[in-house]
Amino acid sequence: MKTKRQRKIIELITNYDIETQEELAAKLVENGFNVTQATISRDIRELNLTKIATKGGKQKYAVQSSSDIVSNSKYMRVLNDGIITMDTAGNILVVKTVSGMAMAVAAALDAMQIKEILGCIAGDDTIMCVVKHAEETDRVKEHIESFIR
Repeated sequence: MKTKRQRKIIELITNYDIETQEELAAKLVENGFNVTQATISRDIRELNLTKIATKGGKQKYAVQSSSDIVSNSKYMRVLNDGIITMDTAGNILVVKTVSGMAMAVAAALDAMQIKEILGCIAGDDTIMCVVKHAEETDRVKEHIESFIR
């Protein structure tokens, strides 16, 4: 049900200028989905939806692409402020961070949705990112470095 609902949300915000959660909920109800405001809020967060300006000066929901996410200054600041060094070992990318920043940096890396990264585990000052294939690990490292230069 969740997957169907989220697909419908993407379809609705693509086809209509939806400005509020209430409008989105009403459209979902029209399409047979019984939803609460909390469900809508969770879906918006999980789908990485953002608001963009329309030609009429209003705002509407839109899908945020991974390049949009990377350009988001919040994530860039976390990466720049948090990462100290990165090193690779096989298909593992080890990211050393400022003490206490590993969780925030890992969250920013997850938000970037780098398709080669299967997942990240963060401690206090170290992150272990598992890369799908060992031969992609250096390229992933260089990709991340390009955002913090």
